[in-house]
Amino acid sequence: MQAWRVHENGEPGQVMRLEEVDRPVPGPGQVLLRVRAANINFPDALLCRGQYQIRPPLPFTPGVEICGETEDGRRVIANPALPYGGLAEYVVADEAALLPAPEALDDAEAAALHIGYQTGVFGLHRRAHLQEGETLLVHAAAGGVGSAALQLGKAAGARVIGVVGGPEKAAVARELGCDLVIDRRTDDIVAAVKEATGGRGADVIFDPVGGDAYAKSAKCVAFEGRIVIVGFASGSVPAPALNHALVKNYSIVGLHWGLYAQKDPASIVRCHEQLTKLAAEGAIKPLISERVPLKDAAAAVQRVADGTTTGRVVVLPDGAAR
Repeated sequence: MQAWRVHENGEPGQVMRLEEVDRPVPGPGQVLLRVRAANINFPDALLCRGQYQIRPPLPFTPGVEICGETEDGRRVIANPALPYGGLAEYVVADEAALLPAPEALDDAEAAALHIGYQTGVFGLHRRAHLQEGETLLVHAAAGGVGSAALQLGKAAGARVIGVVGGPEKAAVARELGCDLVIDRRTDDIVAAVKEATGGRGADVIFDPVGGDAYAKSAKCVAFEGRIVIVGFASGSVPAPALNHALVKNYSIVGLHWGLYAQKDPASIVRCHEQLTKLAAEGAIKPLISERVPLKDAAAAVQRVADGTTTGRVVVLPDGAAR
């Protein structure tokens, strides 16, 4: 089979190689899956760089989220067992963690449903307790994780403010239903949020960016607001001033979604059932900006790493536009 492999750490476009390799062999409790679609996540770029919290042995195949097919024909969503990641024709995955792919979504959409949307549900509802009528501020609102949080916020009845970088991404955020879009390149984020909320600020802030985005968040969070720390796509990990959180009475909430697989796996199943229902109702639908063949996967991972994409980029190993 064909698979992209990383033999040394570095930028995805430089270190990923498409090779002919043997199919992975399932271990105890695992199953072999044919990859129907593989969604590219920012962690795939971090894996290539050797900067992710998990460092699989070299060589490894990136790709942490797929829609696959079991040997008995079931269409499922899975997180491949590294080092045999999803940017390949076949993967192995833990059988107990397989989830049925929603009928309302095609293969590419189903591949993009799991990590980003589960992160959004757990971050907004379990950690931040977002309420109907509250104001939600989403950084990188046109990106993969941000667009999921935006849709989930609207589905929950929140007023959603999206922060993006550039007019193209602003247009995407508006199409997804943002009530207000702020272009961080041209607009004053803090002033715009304060004006839109009558000086109150945002009740919940969803931050997958870190760095300057967090600094701006702390200046426009509401009384008893919650800043949800999801990741650091900017590459800069902020050091919060805890005295500021005390004085303004807001919460800084961390979310490491992967821990739920270890600590409370049943919650992931319940969340998937909720997401499947929302997809069937049309309340959520992953934004797929590109569907690329397997041969173009390295360039696609690099675009995600560079932050030039919107929504999700999905790799289709057989090249089908499905």
